[in-house]
Amino acid sequence: MTLGAPWWLLGLLALPVVTVIYVRARRRRRQRSGALAAQGLVVTGTASETKWRDHLPFALFLLALALLVVAAARPTATISTVRRQATVVLAMDVSNSMAATDAKPSRIAVAKSAARAFVNDQPSTVRIGVVAFGSGSTIVQPPTSDHGADLSAISRLSLGGGTSLSAGILSALDAIAGKTLKINATDLNQDNSGEINIGYFGGATIVLISDGENTNQSSPVTMARVASTAGVRIQTLGVGTTAGTTIKVDGFTIATAADPTTLENVSSVTNGSYQRVSSSAISDVAKSINLHFSVVSEHTEISALFALGAALVLVLGTLVSLAWSGRVV
Repeated sequence: MTLGAPWWLLGLLALPVVTVIYVRARRRRRQRSGALAAQGLVVTGTASETKWRDHLPFALFLLALALLVVAAARPTATISTVRRQATVVLAMDVSNSMAATDAKPSRIAVAKSAARAFVNDQPSTVRIGVVAFGSGSTIVQPPTSDHGADLSAISRLSLGGGTSLSAGILSALDAIAGKTLKINATDLNQDNSGEINIGYFGGATIVLISDGENTNQSSPVTMARVASTAGVRIQTLGVGTTAGTTIKVDGFTIATAADPTTLENVSSVTNGSYQRVSSSAISDVAKSINLHFSVVSEHTEISALFALGAALVLVLGTLVSLAWSGRVV
């Protein structure tokens, strides 16, 4: 257990002072009772009656005061709780082809809007990460429960380069695993990619938003098999049209068209699904996220528990005092 405001523990120094005040008050009360008893005005109790019962309410009050001081020091502890949660990584295509305007106002604008809608549709128990991929890929935002951070990461995405769907999938797997995965390129080029073991992350999902136009020689379907072996499902959302259009890149006019077939093949390998971006498609993908029970260790402030304990002890002391002496103090 750690303390966020340890200086509040100086308040414990008041306990001996309060105890001294209590002892002196009890002594004066006994002296007055003795004087009245000498005059025959009161009957004093036996020693056995006053040995511990009279002091228990004060002891409980002192304990309640100590608990309140500790609560003020803001104690925190690592607590294990069972929670339904899931991990999702949004793999966003930021290649030059996403500047095309066959989806209005542009493919990237539609992709960002879809990503934001997906994030807003998820509960806080779903940890969401963001990966950007073009000819290469990078983890823009590791999986987090702070969905505001995800929305900021989506807004910062900018375009450039060609398209490597396999690089996007690999970085998404890195984000899910929480580390850089080492995959032998030779194994990927052979027909045993489904046997590559990177660990098991059952229940995790990659939501890949792209036009599907792959300009890299690495096969995204091969990388999808690696994800499938790891228990990761890939849901693909397509933007753009198969009729396509042209874009300007460094002064050159380049033709670009959506490739839904590649996206369908990637998703089907992992038992996922392909849909064109739409509000209903986003809703379907959001509903498909697999929430599972897991034990989560969290560093949590437990001041409220100490405050509650102090209140219960104080109530108990009050009830005991009323029962035994007919007064609160």
